[in-house]
Amino acid sequence: MSALFSVGDPVVDTKAPDGPIQDRWDARRFEASLISPANRRRRSVIMVGSGLAGGSAAATLGEAGYQVSVFCYQDSPRRAHSIAAQGGINAAKDYRNDGDSIRRLFYDTVKGGDYRSRESNVYRLAQVSEAIIDQAVAQGVPFAREYGGLLSTRSFGGVQVSRTFYARGQTGQQLLLGAYQALERQIDAGTVQMHTRHEMLEVIVIEGRARGIVVRDMVTGEIETHLADAVVLASGGYGNVFHLSTNAMGCNVTATWRAHRKGAYFANPCFTQIHPTCIPVSGEHQSKLTLMSESLRNDGRIWVPVQKGDARDPREIPESERDYYLERQYPAFGNLVPRDVASRAAKNQCDAGHGVGPGGRGVYLDFADALERLGRGTVEDRYGNLFDMYQKITGEDPYQVPMRIYPAIHYTMGGLWVDYDLQSSLPGLFVIGEANFSDHGANRLGASALMQGLADGYFVLPNTLTDYLASHPLPAEIDSTHPEAQRTVEDVHTRIDALLAVQGSRSVDSFHRELGAILWEHCGMERSAEGLQRAITQIRALREAYWSDVRVTGRGEELNQTLERAGRVADFFELAELMCIDALHREESCGAHFRTESQTEGGEAQRIDEDFTYVAAWEFTGDGSPPQLHREHLEFEHVELTQRSYT
Repeated sequence: MSALFSVGDPVVDTKAPDGPIQDRWDARRFEASLISPANRRRRSVIMVGSGLAGGSAAATLGEAGYQVSVFCYQDSPRRAHSIAAQGGINAAKDYRNDGDSIRRLFYDTVKGGDYRSRESNVYRLAQVSEAIIDQAVAQGVPFAREYGGLLSTRSFGGVQVSRTFYARGQTGQQLLLGAYQALERQIDAGTVQMHTRHEMLEVIVIEGRARGIVVRDMVTGEIETHLADAVVLASGGYGNVFHLSTNAMGCNVTATWRAHRKGAYFANPCFTQIHPTCIPVSGEHQSKLTLMSESLRNDGRIWVPVQKGDARDPREIPESERDYYLERQYPAFGNLVPRDVASRAAKNQCDAGHGVGPGGRGVYLDFADALERLGRGTVEDRYGNLFDMYQKITGEDPYQVPMRIYPAIHYTMGGLWVDYDLQSSLPGLFVIGEANFSDHGANRLGASALMQGLADGYFVLPNTLTDYLASHPLPAEIDSTHPEAQRTVEDVHTRIDALLAVQGSRSVDSFHRELGAILWEHCGMERSAEGLQRAITQIRALREAYWSDVRVTGRGEELNQTLERAGRVADFFELAELMCIDALHREESCGAHFRTESQTEGGEAQRIDEDFTYVAAWEFTGDGSPPQLHREHLEFEHVELTQRSYT
């Protein structure tokens, strides 16, 4: 394994303040340099991505007076993948008076991530969560309310309180519309310039600092250079490396991966989340999978037939012949165990022959009890759009028969390494939302993605970015004619020409599908040393075949979706290899990273704290050279390191 990577010096978060954990965020904000309102208009920021994190950050920075340029590959910020989030957003408001608090949200998040996240970052997230709800309500986000008018909440996995605020099954959409309205206000005011249908292809690094990006106009094919005082990546996660995931098909790793190649460390790439409630794969024709919100596990009950291979109509299987396995195995949390636990439990049931549906790759999510207890009207109010979506996709009515669900790739906890200020190891490059690694450890709890994205965008980045902007403005003499800017543009042209020149026999999608199958088999829900080593060999061979046999039609100087996908898949190949190396080197199990060699007698993830209580931050060392590992040791002063238990 030593030939796969080298080990470098430890990496340290120098921006994290000391002192009582509840005072650290206030201390950091006070220590950070400020920029007067009159000078802010002279500072510029590039924002890559316009989802919840990017949209909220751009709107907030524009409101403060900075000049912001936003880039997205969609035709509107409203089409960012944040719109697909369904179930809700966490906040420690304790409206239910059920024992919730900032400290409990902090504890649940650290425990849910299996003790592989930073305490300081997570505590800040819990503190800021309360303000997010106030901000969204002020924008008019239509959260669900109780009869008396108070905001309603529900429970999500891994917690025993109701802290999740929601807008039916469309929470991401409604929050994104709130951020979009704020963004459009700043566009109208002239502080934000919006560049839709532009894809970032490279970071411009001048004298060791990120000073701009190279983008491709996806309509005309023109290559453009844009410079600023700082660059912020809010480009989302990399789940589509698996080909089949719940992500929108356009989601990709290119922005963060190109930054990684320019000096930004990539942290914990093997920490990828499997969501337990997705519509099962129906055939090889599929290009993506569909999520069924975790909120459904509030009222739906998950079960499988006791009898193996039972093909009867589920309504004909009596209660005595059903195994509500999550309620049996985890009585304290029942169907609301964390996602990694629920996903592995479903896989184990299917592997043991109790699965249902085509190929036995499914379990039942049953609402019969809820319909009888609450009535159809209440169930429709809570989950109606999700039920409609399920029926349209499967042709089955979940009001009449149980849903069939199975785990699928959904979210990525790994991402570019950032410090407490959300700045990467490449000075001047900040990373927010799912694109960074910072808050969720080895497993994200449900409804925490929206919380982190909006916390970073509305409240954290606007307070930390000023410290950098105050002391490192872009020198006046630097423009697009700078040698490094021109060299970066040349590199982009060279790569595009190389993809177009292959003229092979296989489609981009055929390679992507094969890559995804390798990853799902060997770096999916279960990983082993043997399987990961095999995957690395297969990925390298497939990548070599890609660059010799892929066929990219059309020209670069036009709208060319095949070329767009080709560049993204090329980056997926490099990422996939690093994911497998990361998973191979981490010989413990933790959260969603499950090594078959490291499990308890009961089949749960077994951490090895004495060897692996660290963030694995990987440095790119050049094409053909092994990556270098930098460890960031994790300290736990406020949460005791224990074996997770949800029984």
